[in-house]
This record gives sequence, structure tokens and C-alpha cells, in this order.
Amino acid sequence: MIKLLLGALVALPIVLAACAGAPEGEPQTAANAEKPDFRYVAGQFADLRILRYRVPGFGQLDPRRKKLAYYLYEAALSGRDITYDQNYKHNLCIRRTLENIYRTYEGERSGAQWDEFVVYLKRVWFSSGIHHHYSSIKFLPGFSREYFGELAAGSAAAKFPLELDGSVEALVARLTPLMFDPKLDPKGVDLSPDADLAAGSANNFYEGVTQAEAEAFYEKVIDRDDPTSISYGLNSKLVKVDGKVTERVWKVGGMYGAAIGKIVFWLEQAAGVAENETQRAALAKLIEYYRSGDLRLFDEYNILWVQDTGGVLDAINGFIETYGDAMGYRATFEAMVQLTDFEATRRIDAIADAAQWFEDNSPLLAEHKKPHVSGISARVVSTVVGAGAVSPSSPIGINLPNANWIRANHGSKSVTLGNIIHSYNEAGKAGGEVDEFYLGDETKALIKQYGVLADDLHTDMHEVIGHASGRIEPGVGTPKQTLKNYAATLEEARADLVALYYLPDPKLVEIGVSPSTEIGKAAYEDYITNALIRQLRRIKPGENLEEAHMRNRQLVALWAFEAGRADNVIERVELEGKTYFVVRDYEKLRELFGQLLREIQRIKSQGDYEAGRALVENYGVKVDRELNAQVLERYERLGIPAYSGFINPRLVPVMRGGEIVDVRIEYPDDFTEQMLYYGDKYSFLPTYN
Repeated sequence: MIKLLLGALVALPIVLAACAGAPEGEPQTAANAEKPDFRYVAGQFADLRILRYRVPGFGQLDPRRKKLAYYLYEAALSGRDITYDQNYKHNLCIRRTLENIYRTYEGERSGAQWDEFVVYLKRVWFSSGIHHHYSSIKFLPGFSREYFGELAAGSAAAKFPLELDGSVEALVARLTPLMFDPKLDPKGVDLSPDADLAAGSANNFYEGVTQAEAEAFYEKVIDRDDPTSISYGLNSKLVKVDGKVTERVWKVGGMYGAAIGKIVFWLEQAAGVAENETQRAALAKLIEYYRSGDLRLFDEYNILWVQDTGGVLDAINGFIETYGDAMGYRATFEAMVQLTDFEATRRIDAIADAAQWFEDNSPLLAEHKKPHVSGISARVVSTVVGAGAVSPSSPIGINLPNANWIRANHGSKSVTLGNIIHSYNEAGKAGGEVDEFYLGDETKALIKQYGVLADDLHTDMHEVIGHASGRIEPGVGTPKQTLKNYAATLEEARADLVALYYLPDPKLVEIGVSPSTEIGKAAYEDYITNALIRQLRRIKPGENLEEAHMRNRQLVALWAFEAGRADNVIERVELEGKTYFVVRDYEKLRELFGQLLREIQRIKSQGDYEAGRALVENYGVKVDRELNAQVLERYERLGIPAYSGFINPRLVPVMRGGEIVDVRIEYPDDFTEQMLYYGDKYSFLPTYN
């Protein structure tokens, strides 16, 4: 599971020095923790802002670990094209067409339409395709169809992807409706209750297969009595061939084989310089899985990966999260390389050490609590590179693996991405959101004093304790089987509620991770305001909430608002044409969070689809249209884009006699340049797969 940025307070200066970036070759100290000329904001376009981040401590790695980081970095980027193709089967063709126009167009490269073309190309890069990275709704070009034809006609014909079309004119004719028609493949992921979750989604996970056919296919193969069931469908596309439903497995020699072969090559190099035997064994098992496509091997890899806690470097590489599949089976490719921040890790170590206390004292029903919470490994890390579903837009926390039985029997790893959070904080210092959206001097002072730390703790609790808590009743299937398209939203809501329930608890002060229970008040004010007001900046007029994290936040906050209405636990205030939500009773709000946590855990534990559906549809989907319009207008005045993403650092090997003797880290500052470079170096897949 991943945790996306809450929208929580990035305007405040409270950050851990260990998360900041020191100049390469210098020790990490408070004096040099922040290099004053490092520019965090690299630009913005549409509703997007491009940021940069540093990797503190990379310069102090020994040569062997630098080589390991480089090999894992190359393995991550080698799978980049897979995500484009998974998101929509025409994405690679569209991207390569647009990139060729940008590189070779010989006409006038200025004016309103050219500017709109450049923005559209950047949006395609940012979202890994033509559907918005967050809402999954198709975004349309701001230039005309005729101009698209002119651009293509004025560009180098030999470099277009013409495998299917034969001519530039035919290519343009085929791509034009795909790009410009809002009714054609409008949603990458359609979670609507009346939608066909397979056929109705534009992603490239199903072809010629309906939801009913997919469900029937897996009903025949899934053994619900198997306590260690594999994650069926995780690494394949479901297609119909000669009237028969079958899987096209993503592996070496299979679908996406060219890119996966490159990933395997670099993973083999990484295994040769692994930090320890457990890490080497995990990488070897991942390679074996990529070669065979056998999901049982993927489970074996995850068990080894969870056990690898001794290294400085770590990596995620594979088909991991199923948010991109409305049916919850198939996973989008993602990869990340991480460098442990040991100083900052002390905070979440304390939380992980107290995991059993949190489980024992939670408001869950007794039969839904874990008697033994085991194997939670928690760290603050610095991202070295992200690729696929975690780049350019990056999560701020990750907790894996997702298989419930592995988590229960072998534990999990939870990481907070410290340098990503730090970059968000630095970029948002001048935002003005606190004064705009929070009411009253006392509340604003509370937020300004504790906001960033409250959000850090929320992330830690969400990942370390939230996803690791609770258990499913015997004989109940996995959440993706029982809760279907609502599983992801309910799981994220459950993890959020665990964090919210404990943030005001004196236990956090006792274990030394919180300076005061006032942290809980700041967290409550922030969560309610973000969920009911601030996140609406991401919703265009007339749209509903589509993304699982956005649905989960509104579900939690709106349910609490309605449940506490009689006692005025949360008050909606209208003042001078502006709406605010103010917490009036923190203790009762905590009780409400506990009640909702108990119910959502019951829904998950018992596989109660109808109850889960009712919660999500009644509280997590519909948008207050008037409030939405107001929030958009308020953010327009502030000039703050709704979303942020990142330019990755670049690792450059230093060669001597054909051997890597060092690896240099560079910090590019041009998003377009990086995307074109990636397109040149890491395009291993055919245009259509």
C-alpha cells in the first residue's frame, strides 16, 4: 500500500535535519543540512508543479553500495514504458508521436497552439498517458485537431511509430479521436457501481473480457480455503482468444518481455554487489520470478524482502499496487530505490516497537485484532529514483507487501520517504494555505506549530500500524475478492483511521515520538479541512471523486461530520462567502473515528460488500458542487497547483578501465529534458504489446 500526500501542511518550517540535503562529500550536519541555492520548484503547467529533491548521504556511500544503487536505478527506469502501456494500450504510440513532433517539427515553435501542445505533452509524461494520474479521467489537448495534423506533417516522418499505419496521415487519423474525443475511453479506471469494471475501464488490463467473465475465470482457479493464496492476476493481462479467456503473463519471453529482460539484466548486476546474503537471495528470487512469471515465487521473494532489514539500500521493483485495476487484480509496474535515513528512522522504530500495544488497545472487535503483530520493519528513507506508477508523482509513504497472509506470518516493511516530504515542505512554505482555509488565530497557531510533525506522524502511523493492523475472519476471501472495487478505498480509510485514533494518545508522548498531545488536535483540524475542503481543488466542476485516497479521506471526514452533527463535533462555518470546517470537540471526534474504524475493520474482516459499498457511495464519492467551485476559486487566487511531481536525480557511473569505480549523483532541473532522455534511453517495448 502507498500513502499519497494528504495535502497536509507543507507550508511550515518544522522538518528533520536528516531529511534535508547536504552538499555531496560533506557530512550531514545541521550547519549544512540545507544548501541555500538548491531550487526545489522547477516549474509548473496545467494543474501540476514540478519539484526536485536531494538525496542526503549518497556521497558518503562506499563504492560497492554506489554501484548497487546504480544497478537498481537502471533496473527501475528500464520498466518505465510498461506503466504507459498498462494505463492505456495506445499510450506509447501517442507519446512517441508527440515526442517526435517536439524533437523534429520544423515549423513555427511559438504561439498559443504550440504552447498548448507542449503542455499536453508534459501532461502525458506526468500521467504516463492520456488519463489524469489521479482522477484517471482523460484530459484533452488545448490545441486543435487541425493543428495536430499540421505538426505531424511538418515533422520527420521516418521517426514516427508507423507500425500499424504505414503513413503519417493514417497515424494522425487513428490517433486524433483517441486524443480529442472525450467520449472515447473517457476513464482509465471506472469505479462506478453500475459500470462493467473490466470492459468499462480504458486501461490495458482486459481485452475482449467483461467483468462477469473475469470473475468467472478466477472463481474456477482460486482456492478460498488456501491460507497462503497467491495474488491471482497480479502480473498478467486477461484476454479472450478464440472465445476462451486466458492470461498473457508479464515475464521474460512473455508480454513486456523486452523491458523485463532489461530489468533482469540490471538486477543480476545488483545481486553481484548486494550488501548481505538475505538481500542477494531476495534479488535472486525476484529475478527467478521475472523469468517464470510464477506468482508463488513472487510470494517467496516478498518473504525474503521483508527479512532484508540490514542494508543501507533497498528497492521496490515489480507489479505491486492494484489501484489501476477497478477489479483489484492486476498491478501497475512501479520501482523505487531508497537510501536509509538512520537518524530519522528512530521515530518510526519507536512506533513499530509498540505495535502490539496499539493493536491490543484499538477499538476493534476482539475477534478482529491480531493476537501477535510480528515483523514490522519501519524506516525513514531518501528516494534515489522513482519509476512507473510512483513517478513523476510520488507517494510519501509505502507499506508492503500487500498479501495479507505474508503480513500476518512474516511481517511487513514500512517506509516514509523523508526527502520527498522535505521537498514538499520546502516548495510549500510560501503557499498561504493556513491563513486561507483555517479559521481562528488559535487554530492557525496550532497548525503552524505542529502541522508538519502531525502529518509526519500520521504518515508513520498509517503505514507502520494502520496497514499492519486487524485480521480477516477464517474462510473469508481476500478483500479484492469480497469488497471488489471498494477494497482499496476501504483499506486506505482503515489505515487513516488507525492513525487518527492514536494521534492524540499520550502513548505517543510516552514513547518519545510526539512532544505533546496537542499534535492530535492539529492533525484533526488538518485532516477534516483537507478532506472536506482542500482536496476539492483537484476536482473539476461536475466531476465526482474517483481516486481511492481522495474517496477514503472524504468518507472518513464526512461520516464523522454527519455522525457528530447533533453534538456539533465538527461545525461548518460560513463567513464572508468562505466555508470552513472547525473541530469543536476533539474527544468526541476521536470516539467517532474509533467507531468508524471498528466498522470498516468488520467490513474487511467479514467481507461485507454491501456495507462497504454503502459507506463509499454515500460518503466518499459525491461532491458538494457549490463548495467545489468556491475552493477552485480560492486556490486560483493563491496560485497553487493541485498536484506536484518530481524530476529524478541522475546517477552517472565513473569508469576506469571498463570498470565502475564511482557513481556521481546529479540534480537535473529541466523536466522536458529528463523525459526526452528517458524516452531515448529506456524505450525497450514495441509500440503495441
